[in-house]
Amino acid sequence: MKASKKIMSHTEVELQRLKEEASQMWRLVLSQLEKAKQAFFSGDVELALEVTGREKTIDALELKIDNDCENYIALYSPVAVDLRLVLSLIKISVTLERIGDFAEGIAFHVIEENGRSMNAQLIEDLQLEKMFDTLINMLSDSFVALESENTKISGRIISKDCEVDKLYHSSLGVLTAYLLKNSGDVLAGLKLMLIIRKLERIGDHCRNIVEEIVFYVDAKVLKHGGKKKAEAALAHSEKNDTFAQPNQKVCTTP
Repeated sequence: MKASKKIMSHTEVELQRLKEEASQMWRLVLSQLEKAKQAFFSGDVELALEVTGREKTIDALELKIDNDCENYIALYSPVAVDLRLVLSLIKISVTLERIGDFAEGIAFHVIEENGRSMNAQLIEDLQLEKMFDTLINMLSDSFVALESENTKISGRIISKDCEVDKLYHSSLGVLTAYLLKNSGDVLAGLKLMLIIRKLERIGDHCRNIVEEIVFYVDAKVLKHGGKKKAEAALAHSEKNDTFAQPNQKVCTTP
C-alpha cells in the first residue's frame, strides 16, 4: 500500500515560494559577508569588486520579496501564522538588504585603500576576525532558525550580539590608545573605526532578524521590549536545551 502524499494547497505553494526567495537572498547576503571578510584580511581587491558587483542582485531580491509578499496579502488575505510569516519576510528582507549594504561598504574600503591594511598587530588586538566570525555565525544560525522554524536557538543568537557589542566597545579603547601613539595614522584609524561600526550594526540587524522569527513562529513580540524580554528569550532557550551557556547574561545595545 502506497503512502499517501500530502497535497499542498495553492496558498501553501505560494508561501513556500516566498520562503525560498528569502532563503536565496539570505544565502547571497551570507556569501557577501564571508567574501567581504576575506577581502578585508587578504587585501584582495578583485574579491572586493565581486562583492560590490553583486549588491544590485541583493537590492533586486529585496524588492521582489516585498512585492510578492504584498501581492500575497492582497490576493489571499492571510491570517494568524501565515500573516505573521509574510509580515516577517518583508521585514527580514529589508534587514538582509541592509546587511548587504554594510558588506558592500567593507568591500569599498578595501578597494579605496587598494588592498592596504593597517598595522597587523593592531588588527589582531582589535579582534576583528572574531567579530566577523561571530556575525557570520549569527546570520547562519538565524537562517537555520527560520528554515527549521525553531526558536529554541534564539537565545544563543542574541547572546552573540552581546559578544559583538563587547568587542566593539573594547575596540574603541584599543584604537584610541594606538592613535595617541601613532598620530600619523589618524585618517586610516578613523576609516577603520567606520568598519568596526559597520560590524556592530550587522550584529544589531541579525538580532532584529531573530526577533522577527520569534514573532512568526511563537507569536511573541521582542522588539523594543528591552532587556527583560531579551532575557526571557534566552531563558526560554536554556529551558529547552539549547547551546546557551550557564549563567549567561543578555546585554542590550547602549
